[in-house]
Amino acid sequence: MTAPRVLRSAGPDAVRPPRRRGPAVALDLGSARTRAWIAGRGIVLDVPTVTFPGSGAAHPVQRGTIVDPAGAARMLDRLLGHRLPRFGRPLVVVTTPALGGPDFRIAARTAAEVLHPREVLTVPGARAVAVAAGADDNRPLLVVDIGAHLTEAVLLAGGAVTDARRTALGTADLADGTPPGQVTDAIVDMVTGMLRQDRTARTRTALRRGVLLAGGGALRPDITHALPARLGCPVSPVPSPHTAAVRGAASLAGHLRRRPPDVARDHPSAPGHDLHSLEEP
Repeated sequence: MTAPRVLRSAGPDAVRPPRRRGPAVALDLGSARTRAWIAGRGIVLDVPTVTFPGSGAAHPVQRGTIVDPAGAARMLDRLLGHRLPRFGRPLVVVTTPALGGPDFRIAARTAAEVLHPREVLTVPGARAVAVAAGADDNRPLLVVDIGAHLTEAVLLAGGAVTDARRTALGTADLADGTPPGQVTDAIVDMVTGMLRQDRTARTRTALRRGVLLAGGGALRPDITHALPARLGCPVSPVPSPHTAAVRGAASLAGHLRRRPPDVARDHPSAPGHDLHSLEEP
């Protein structure tokens, strides 16, 4: 007769299960709202970007700058930690402002490490918007993202940012008495500034194609109705402009997760971990 099998509890020296490749995750860390997508589940978060370090709320992202990476990490852990497999190492793609620079990208990667990723990549929000819209960005393309606290005009060519302008104005400022026309004027000034300073034909070519609008302001007629006449070109909001950036990042994340393991870079803080020139295999 075979002796019964004895189940032993795992002690402190027990071998832990190896970490598996986790799902693809896309993050859009906006000044007003944080949106997250997980492969197989779709958009799982669309919530205010706030933390609660003490008695009140704090905002770890302000006007396109991550001012508190540790607070952003706590927020991601609270909102997403329980939604991911315990032993999976996700691929994380984070959208960034085109002019956020290395500081934003480093802060975003630092915050995302709380999710125990195998890799963290960043992509300009405008590039993600173009992907979500299904636009051909091999040709020059102009994307205007009108957010709650930041508005960007970004020129893409060949999948890379070739020019970008930003203004610290957005839809949230309208509630404080800023006239909508002030945001419109800022967009026109940014685009015409690009056109004047462009020594190539890229901006002019992009304007002939028309401007893509994203962000919550894309659905504000009081901001956008005058843009076609003032810019002299078609102006079109992308489908579901509020979530276009995270959906585009999700598309990129899903594609990149299918890379063979030997192609993936396994250290989240390694230099060059970005999609600003779309480093696809």
